[in-house]
Amino acid sequence: MTEVFTRHRFDTRRRLLTVQSAERLTPHMIRIVVSGPDLADFVSLGADDHIKLFFGNGAGKPQMRDYTPRYYDTAARTLTLDFAVHEAGPATAWALEAKPGDTLEIGGPRGSSVLAPMFDWYLLIGDETALPAMGRRVEELGADVSVITLGIVPDHLDEQVWTTAATHTAHWLHRPLEDAANPAPVIEALRGIELPAGNGFVWIGAEAAVARAARDHIHDRGHPREWTKASGYWVKGQANGKDKLND
Repeated sequence: MTEVFTRHRFDTRRRLLTVQSAERLTPHMIRIVVSGPDLADFVSLGADDHIKLFFGNGAGKPQMRDYTPRYYDTAARTLTLDFAVHEAGPATAWALEAKPGDTLEIGGPRGSSVLAPMFDWYLLIGDETALPAMGRRVEELGADVSVITLGIVPDHLDEQVWTTAATHTAHWLHRPLEDAANPAPVIEALRGIELPAGNGFVWIGAEAAVARAARDHIHDRGHPREWTKASGYWVKGQANGKDKLND
């Protein structure tokens, strides 16, 4: 049987980068481009890779947060990061104030999990915290596949447009930020999405309870577990909480 993922490991080091630009992409998303010579050997092979961002708090050990490399250009030595705006933790607080000339220290990625090109279609489900990984995946797909996305965002103004060679069908679910851990509207939206024929891969990234419920719904519809990847990008009530949902 073909392995679904090929795993790559990299030597990691910290890189000190400089903010090149900062813009409000949507009401709840800030896009920041950082650059610097340290990106000359930066590698990220997987659409849902993550790097560590380090934020000093003036009291010793820095706080760390995981973020997806949205775009990167090794030749130009630039890296694009998208920050979902929610309750202000260290990353959100930094992004809200970031301006050209500011610095940011990053580490990683420690590795990449590269999805085998063996699928006819993809279903990507995610809230605003997962949009960077979803957008990158959509944009990197080729013309011989189809991709369905369900983006879960606070408002229609938070919808994003992604350009891809694949056949893309976009669905958007609007829900208040305070309802972000409620699986019910997500499951209702998924009931209205038909899974295509052929081999398909389902990727889910959202609050842990939502991601788990969406995963279980997809499995209950008969989709193979080995062709599903679900991650709790955050956990309600926990700072920097994550859940890979391996159970």
